[in-house]
Amino acid sequence: MTDENIAGGEGDDGDGSGDGIRTFPFPADRSVLGVGMQIGPMGTGRTWHSDAPLHRVHRIDFHVVMLFTGGPVRHMIDFAEYEATAGDVLWIRPGQVHRFSPDSEYRGTVLIMQPGFLPRATVEAAGLYRYDQPPLLHPDPAQRAALTAALDQLRREYEDTTTLPLSLHTAVLRHSLSAFLLRLAHLAASSAEAVRLRQADTTFTLFRDAVERGFATNHSVSAYADALGYSRRTLVRAVRAATGQTPKGFIDKRVILEAKRLLAHTDMPIGRVGAAIGFPDAANFSKFFHQHTDMTPAAFRAELR
Repeated sequence: MTDENIAGGEGDDGDGSGDGIRTFPFPADRSVLGVGMQIGPMGTGRTWHSDAPLHRVHRIDFHVVMLFTGGPVRHMIDFAEYEATAGDVLWIRPGQVHRFSPDSEYRGTVLIMQPGFLPRATVEAAGLYRYDQPPLLHPDPAQRAALTAALDQLRREYEDTTTLPLSLHTAVLRHSLSAFLLRLAHLAASSAEAVRLRQADTTFTLFRDAVERGFATNHSVSAYADALGYSRRTLVRAVRAATGQTPKGFIDKRVILEAKRLLAHTDMPIGRVGAAIGFPDAANFSKFFHQHTDMTPAAFRAELR
């Protein structure tokens, strides 16, 4: 739940009960002075959007960072339930399917930021698109104090609309936001799961971004390697160093995640789900899904309903 000044905008997909998972865009019209971020309090009784009840799954096309001052709070992100308590941080990235818990009281500060608001160098340094990193972070007291101080400073700068002209105000916000996110990235990278991700180089970063753009139509490692100008061997080394997986395994994992999202959260026919992720033949999609999950698409959908 967010403060009403930080609620989502109108979505352009279905509402989760039809053929698509509703996606809520960054609510630029509600930002102070129209900047590409918002920050404010979470509180009881506030919804993400009037058309998105707390129990309904949806996507967002922006980043959300919640620093909790109360709990426990249960929050679902891509089929995993996370329980946050006071002092924890939950980081939801663009495109992830998530759902608020109607039984939890969301207390603390929430920050949302629009892709493109920060320079590319900061985006990479802060790991804004490291989807393999854990969403739930548990800072120790010193880390929590530093994050809280950085967030409080960012909120003061965001709300101060009179001291500086808009161009300088925006520049200060970018610097303050970068400082907070770099601290947060350091915390994420210190987790055992994320240690190996620090080894990822530009090769993996470019591959990861290309897969995110093209997984629905392109499942070929060679095609990605050719498009990026790398040899297949170079791509294998980079992806294995960053994730412990092969490039093919990385692609397939992303495709399966999208298939699960559509099967679980929409009423799209199974054949259309397959077509949406690059399998125009329903039998081939069912075979692929079964190979990776030991379940048929129909059985997976039935188990969750």
